[in-house]
Amino acid sequence: MADSFNFELVSPERLLLSATVSEVVIPGTDGEMTVMAHHAPTMTTIKPGVVTVVTSDGKSDRFVVFGGFVDILPEGCTLLAESAVAVTDIDRDDLGKRIQDAREDVADASSDAVRQKAQEYLDHLTTLEAAI
Repeated sequence: MADSFNFELVSPERLLLSATVSEVVIPGTDGEMTVMAHHAPTMTTIKPGVVTVVTSDGKSDRFVVFGGFVDILPEGCTLLAESAVAVTDIDRDDLGKRIQDAREDVADASSDAVRQKAQEYLDHLTTLEAAI
């Protein structure tokens, strides 16, 4: 059995998960990373994506997160998400609305920098839609 560690997934609304896990796959802004017990201390931002959590009993859960950051220590990991929801609780209509809003933000952008940021967010959302 793999070593386990404490993991918490927190959004501004609530604590979504607090569990003993064997691994967590996180969508870091520099790429996906797998966190396991005794991981080197790290703090990084996360991009919109899917977080996969494998509990110590082997059960796998998936959560969609929309930005935030993660604090990783050898004995635990805390992910503070701007917004998060369990994949099983996804409201596809809400995701469709977010995509439509992002498309409007791209179309209404006042500068190239704003347009690029809005386009990146839209790209993340459409990737999420395909992942679920």
